[in-house]
Amino acid sequence: MAKFLENMVNRKFRDIYRHLESNRLIKGKSDIAMQLGTYNHVINSILKGKRNITVDQLNKLIAKYKINANYLFGGSPEMIIGEESAAYRAVDEAFYSGRMNITLVPYKAVAGYAMQRQDRDFIDSLQQFSIPGLEGQLIAFEISGDSMFPTITNGDLVVCEPLERGAPLKDNAVYVVVTDVVVTKRIQQIRENNRVVRLELISDNSSMYKPYTVELEDITQILKVKSRLTTSGIN
Repeated sequence: MAKFLENMVNRKFRDIYRHLESNRLIKGKSDIAMQLGTYNHVINSILKGKRNITVDQLNKLIAKYKINANYLFGGSPEMIIGEESAAYRAVDEAFYSGRMNITLVPYKAVAGYAMQRQDRDFIDSLQQFSIPGLEGQLIAFEISGDSMFPTITNGDLVVCEPLERGAPLKDNAVYVVVTDVVVTKRIQQIRENNRVVRLELISDNSSMYKPYTVELEDITQILKVKSRLTTSGIN
């Protein structure tokens, strides 16, 4: 249970819940559960630190109650968009101007990303946020499954830097590789005549998931994993 209580996003959700309830913006757990597409007992478990809030629930929370995504990830003191004091706004805008630099791809949108990542309308439809210390235009993917356990676990977010085609890669490092699907794996470069022609994709949970290879020409994008947002914070 402790790891759920330590989760920064879960703590922020509890603060948001108290704010919404005290300002009579919700009528209780059943009300917010309905808005987030879940159940009363799920909200109760999150508030008690027995489970994590999901990315899908966060997206609905942000959209319904105008929650500042930067607040959830510790990047801004402003909880509700447009409600901070003039003094806070001046500091916040000066410090965070242009910092909405991380595009969040929740698990349900990952398949769409593989096929539509060059579609501006698709990308613009995704939530954006920032994390102090992470610069540049980045992509965060919600991880589903246990193929990279224990390095990356189900529900983690991996924050990634898109690489230019032909950029040097590092064997045994973790990357997100996009073909007609999106996977997070360690890589080994396979060369022919000193030229990389394919990648071997390796799961850390090797007892359950065997390595496999993909041709370099079938890869549409490679992203370097810079950090991950886990149940206990940013790593």
